[in-house]
Amino acid sequence: MSYQTISVVGLGYIGLPTAAVFASRRKQVIGVDVNSDTVAVINKGNIHIVEPDLDMVVHAAVTSGYLRATTIPEPADAFLIAVPTPFNNDHTPDLGYIESASKAIAPVLKKGDLVILESTSPVGATEQMSAWLALERPDLSFPQDCGEESDIRIAHCPERVLPGHVLRELVQNDRVIGGMTPKCSQAAASLYQTFVEGECVITNARTAEMCKLTENSFRDTNIAFANELSMICDQLDINVWELIRLANRHPRVNILQPGPGVGGHCIAVDPWFIVSKTPDIARLIRTAREVNDSKPEWVLEKTKLAVAEFLQANPHKTALDVKIACLGLAFKPDIDDLRESPAVAITQNILAIHPGPVVAVEPNIEALPKQLAGQLKLVTIDSAITDADVIVLLVDHNAFKAIPSSILTSHKVVDTRGVWSA
Repeated sequence: MSYQTISVVGLGYIGLPTAAVFASRRKQVIGVDVNSDTVAVINKGNIHIVEPDLDMVVHAAVTSGYLRATTIPEPADAFLIAVPTPFNNDHTPDLGYIESASKAIAPVLKKGDLVILESTSPVGATEQMSAWLALERPDLSFPQDCGEESDIRIAHCPERVLPGHVLRELVQNDRVIGGMTPKCSQAAASLYQTFVEGECVITNARTAEMCKLTENSFRDTNIAFANELSMICDQLDINVWELIRLANRHPRVNILQPGPGVGGHCIAVDPWFIVSKTPDIARLIRTAREVNDSKPEWVLEKTKLAVAEFLQANPHKTALDVKIACLGLAFKPDIDDLRESPAVAITQNILAIHPGPVVAVEPNIEALPKQLAGQLKLVTIDSAITDADVIVLLVDHNAFKAIPSSILTSHKVVDTRGVWSA
C-alpha cells in the first residue's frame, strides 16, 4: 500500500508534528485546521506552538514544498484526524470535534482511502466516526457494513508522546494500530512505517482506544497516590519529599512526585472516558481522578494560610498590601501548553479571593489566555521575587529551579513541586 498524499486534520500539538514528520519523509502533506491564523502561520514556514526543533522541521517541510496548510479538506490518500476530545460538564466525552472533522473530509473521500482517528477517544469512537462518514457518503462502503471488502479503511492509532520530546517519540516509540478489520490495521501500519522506527503493534480499534485510556489512567492513579500522600504528610508534619525519597529506596517501590494537580489534555481527561462507559465498575479510576481534581483547592487553602502568616508577622499591613506571585501556568515543566492546567485554575481562584495584587511568571508564553487576560499581569522572575510577599510555586520550570532558596527567606512560600522544600 502506498499513500503518497496525506491529510492531517487538526494542526495542534500532535497534528502539526505528525504532519511535519511525514513531510520530512517526502510525503505530500496537506494540513487542515479551522483556525485561519494557524494556517497562515504554517504556510509561512513558522509554528504557533512551542516544541523543541519543530520550527526547523516545519520550515524545511514548507519551503521544500512537502507541507502546506488549508482550512478546507482536499483529496488525499490517507486522512489522520487529530482534533480535541474534551469532556462535558458531567464528565461525559464530547465527540463534537471528531464529528465535525468527519463531515469535513467526507466529500473528498474516494475508494481506497484510509482514515485514521488519532485523537484520544472513548471506546467505540472509531466506529462512531465510521458511521458518521457512512451517513455522509452512502456511495462508498465502510468496514461496519462490508468488513474486509470495504471501500474505505478505518483505524484508530492513538498518539503516545511526551510534550517537549514529541518529534523524537513520534519516531522512536512503539505504535498501537487498531483497525476495524485486519486489512484496516495493515493499511494503517503500512502508513506509519513511513517514519516509525518502533514496532507497529496490531490490535483492533476498541483495544487501541482502551490502551491509551489505560496508560493515562494508570499514571493518573499513581499521581493521585503521591498527591494524597502529600496532604497526609502535611497534616502529620512530615516532609513528603524526604519521605518519598526514602520509600523509593525500596527496590520495588517507585512513588511519583506530588504536585498542584494534574493537567494537560490526556491524564486529566482520559480516565473520565473509562468512567463514562463503566461508571459502576471504574471505582478506583474515578477516585484517583477526584483526588487529583481536589488538589488545587488544597493548594488554595495553603496559599490563604501563607497570606495569614505573612499578615501575622507584619501586623501593620492588610490583605490589600500582600502581593502574591504565581510561578508557572503551564500544565508541566518547560512547555507553553496551558490545557487543563491546575496552575491556571489555582491562579484564577487566587485572583477571585485575594483582595491584593496577584502577578504570574510564565517564561514559555508571551500572552495570557483569555480567562486570565485583563485580570493578571505577566512579570519576570526578578520582578516577582523582588516585589511579592507570597510565592506560590506551581510548575517546576528549569528557570524556577535555578532560583536559590536563600533569596526567599523573607517570603512566605507555597512550594507545590518540592523545588525548595525537598
